[in-house]
Amino acid sequence: MSASPHPAQGEHKNQAESQDKQVPQQDEEKLQEWYIGSIDQGTTSTRFLIFNGRGVPVASHQIEFKQMYPHSGWMEQDPREIVDSVQTCIEEATKSFTELGNSIHDIKAIGITSQRETTIIWDRDTGEPLYNAIAWPDTRTQAIVRELKAKPGADKLQDICGLPLSTYPSALKLTWLFRNVKEVQQTYDQGRLMFGTIDTWLLYNLNGGKDKNVHVTDSTNASRTMFVNLHTLEYSPDVLDFFQLDPKKIHLPRILPCSDAQAFGSLASGTLKGKRITGCLGDQSAALVGQLAFEPGMAKNTYGTGCFLLYNVGEKPVMSTHGLLATVAYNFGGKRKPVYALEGSIAVAGSAVKYVVNNLKFVESSDKISDCAATVEDNGGCYFVTAFSGLFAPYWIDDAQGTMFGITQYTQQGHIARAAMEATCFQTKAILDAMEKDSGHKLTELAVDGGMSNSDLCMQTQADIINIPVDRPIMRETTALGAAIVAGFAVDVWKEFEELKEINKEDRTIFKPQISRENSDNMYAKWTKAVEMSKGWLDSDTGIQ
Repeated sequence: MSASPHPAQGEHKNQAESQDKQVPQQDEEKLQEWYIGSIDQGTTSTRFLIFNGRGVPVASHQIEFKQMYPHSGWMEQDPREIVDSVQTCIEEATKSFTELGNSIHDIKAIGITSQRETTIIWDRDTGEPLYNAIAWPDTRTQAIVRELKAKPGADKLQDICGLPLSTYPSALKLTWLFRNVKEVQQTYDQGRLMFGTIDTWLLYNLNGGKDKNVHVTDSTNASRTMFVNLHTLEYSPDVLDFFQLDPKKIHLPRILPCSDAQAFGSLASGTLKGKRITGCLGDQSAALVGQLAFEPGMAKNTYGTGCFLLYNVGEKPVMSTHGLLATVAYNFGGKRKPVYALEGSIAVAGSAVKYVVNNLKFVESSDKISDCAATVEDNGGCYFVTAFSGLFAPYWIDDAQGTMFGITQYTQQGHIARAAMEATCFQTKAILDAMEKDSGHKLTELAVDGGMSNSDLCMQTQADIINIPVDRPIMRETTALGAAIVAGFAVDVWKEFEELKEINKEDRTIFKPQISRENSDNMYAKWTKAVEMSKGWLDSDTGIQ
């Protein structure tokens, strides 16, 4: 069975009209003339958007870049191509911006948001990468994870850094590089090894590389490495020792708040040369900020390559006992304290849709997947556990693999297309259930964004499966908007959260549940059974099929 036979249009609401809370008055004409650039470096594509002071994008450019899969479960990217893609997007979007009659002078600052955990190492003396970027969904470290879980002290790590030992964090990818790339160990021994996630690599290169040697990160990205004490937001000597890292031999980036007027540097070249970079945060934190989820108890779900649900828990981290991650939500710095979140991470979401498009060739492009799914009334009893990188939260099953159940001679392309979309919706329900147990509170509405949220059918299915309304904004570039907001705060485009209340609140679409809870529970029970049956497909010692 499925959640709903046909795409629902949802209900529209103008939240701006319903807000009666007093909001600080701003000069609307001035906000129209102030602009913030936003670099959005994602898992499969890069974008640069320019927002005005009212949070409206006025120009943008997007480029997809190459993904490399040298072995089953491996995923790599070219570090130089990533930098090139950012620089090209900046140039092209700025060109469009000026062709509209705007002045570069009015761009006040630039923010950066990026994919998290993806790991790059390079030589301090040359500025050149020593290996491809190992992307966050990569699972080559499965055997290392099992080995380290048996090591003394492993049980204490999550209480320090908020993350479990898994293939997901940067620390495990770095461990693999030490063991398998001779040049990495040699460069480390000579004290020249530089480490960073994508944000650090971009900031280093956009500032001019080894000549300026800007080697920084922000607390949201740093909290995804496993190296950081979540309570102090400083590198943990205990964790570094666990991973046998000598901080005198490896150059770790300096950890900054997300919003800073000077420390992130400025663009060293191009049309926007000299423009300050004043904001930086991980993509999922950026989406939380872009959804204006500034109060404890607010949450968002981003449906991108993966799917990530963040729940604001306030100024103290909450360590999950139900399979979720503790992480930094955002950190504006100054007099504001860091804010933390519980996170549920789904490794495969939009990438499952791409699998149906590219591998199964059911449709020509990802935006046609809903049309394919709508050719049937339900999933026909087909369940697709999209465990291409194992299963992340709340299951953390690293030996699961992609598995389809319930296939019969009746099964058609539409059933499989539905099952691929429903997989993300079922995992979102599992995460929401875990969040309710950890926080003691049940969400009454879920704010959504990201590519898959463009599908009315998928969002209606999501509402049906979680039995609460799903709230979708009309402007869905919330990740890029979040980066623009933190950058804007650093240069006083905005000074208080209240000033943002009107941003992206008009004409939101609300998808309300349309099936009974009994029907939803039956579907979820079958999904849970399918998850159990997807375990144990990898050799326990080597991590090889």
